[in-house]
Amino acid sequence: MVEAHQFDGIVLLTNCDKITPGMLMAAARTNLPAIVVTAGPMLSGQCAGMAAELLSTAGRFRAAGKEGLAKAAERLAKGHVIYGDGYYGAGWRKAGMLDDEQLSALELAACPGIGSCQGLYTANTMACLTEAMGMSLPGCGTALAVSAEKRRIAYRSGVRIVELVNEEVRPRRIMTEAALRNAIRVDNALGGSSNTVLHLPAIAHEAGVACPIDWFDEIARVTPHITDILPGPTAKHAMEDLDRAGGIPAVLHVLRESLEPAETVSGVAAEQIAAEARVLNSSVIRPSDRPYHKEGGIAILKGNLAPDGAVVKASAVARGMRRFTGRARVFTGEEEATQAIVEGKIKAGDVVVIQYEGPGGGPGMREMLYPTSQIYAAGLNESVALITDGRFSGATIGLSVGHISPEAAAGGTIGLVQEGDEILIDVNRRKIQLRVKAAELRERRREWKPLPPKVTTGYLARYAAQVSTAARGAVMSGEAEQ
Repeated sequence: MVEAHQFDGIVLLTNCDKITPGMLMAAARTNLPAIVVTAGPMLSGQCAGMAAELLSTAGRFRAAGKEGLAKAAERLAKGHVIYGDGYYGAGWRKAGMLDDEQLSALELAACPGIGSCQGLYTANTMACLTEAMGMSLPGCGTALAVSAEKRRIAYRSGVRIVELVNEEVRPRRIMTEAALRNAIRVDNALGGSSNTVLHLPAIAHEAGVACPIDWFDEIARVTPHITDILPGPTAKHAMEDLDRAGGIPAVLHVLRESLEPAETVSGVAAEQIAAEARVLNSSVIRPSDRPYHKEGGIAILKGNLAPDGAVVKASAVARGMRRFTGRARVFTGEEEATQAIVEGKIKAGDVVVIQYEGPGGGPGMREMLYPTSQIYAAGLNESVALITDGRFSGATIGLSVGHISPEAAAGGTIGLVQEGDEILIDVNRRKIQLRVKAAELRERRREWKPLPPKVTTGYLARYAAQVSTAARGAVMSGEAEQ
């Protein structure tokens, strides 16, 4: 449509998960002068009057050895109520953490107004990375949807797009390898959504530049995790706190020594924005010598289960779960796995394996929010792992490993896993291993047959036949080979 109407430039108004990366992909593809205005996060909610009851509930759960539920109750009692809590509410009610009145209060508080979700889910992560890579004005990524500052940023963006057209500054001049690597640094420093490992390579592909998934791990190892924003398991800060602490410019300031020189749509280089910014609250944005974790929030795991790589949001994994060995519970779709979790069939020590949810097998790589949220709501996030060739919501908490490549539908090892197999996941050593002898795997592969395609007509059938691996951003494989 942009090309058909022969526009000179475009203002991209976005907010939710896939809209922002989709528009950045379009901006890179058309390469017309462009600026992004993300609408911003909503305010967090509060469940007034529940604090004392929830803290008492937490004590009872801790005495009963239900540490996961105890932590969830303590977190709700101490502060922000966010969108993701609505997903967990039914499970918490079933577990006895909430009564009906408290569940209703939680539901009413979780989304108090307009804007994207209040934590570092995919929408806000991508908004922050859009600013970090220079495609929106400073402050845009975190300014609240209800704020006057967001209106001012929108106005200035309208002025600036005219200047970008006159100066002939185009997106591919902004979205360089250096800009993408700066975005990955910010992603790791924030502990953002694992979906960025799909979106940034796909944006890079449209811009004609490299962005291999190995960059995420290389950069994570040398980038401190300096914020602890909900929905992290120990977090007490929401996006509004990050904004008041200085937002992305302040994060860039902490990372300034590792930033790579890059232009931005503002006309001010990223390194200058970083130099001039200040951290306004060091308990929200910590200095690099006092991080929450020494390494960044994203880890890329490899092994015989994922030769091309798999992704885990390491910042959301409890310390005791960073090395985990468990028995496989195998499911060939999200619904089947969710039903087993809700019915109490998943126990401590299990690894939930969800096959055939990858780019081709899905098709479209759905996010596994329902099974992961039910594991968390049941208090099992520190005793149960989940692995899949699908992907996750930015709300996912716990040892959840996604994007396993190659996927089951393409003959990947994840499609050969059988009930009861032993699986090792080691986040620190970046390993994911199916502990089955090579000879046995070769025999299983000889007998393996893919499941029939879920969609056989229309565009999704074409997509399933042509899409590349998640490790390459799930772009259309014909385009990727050009």
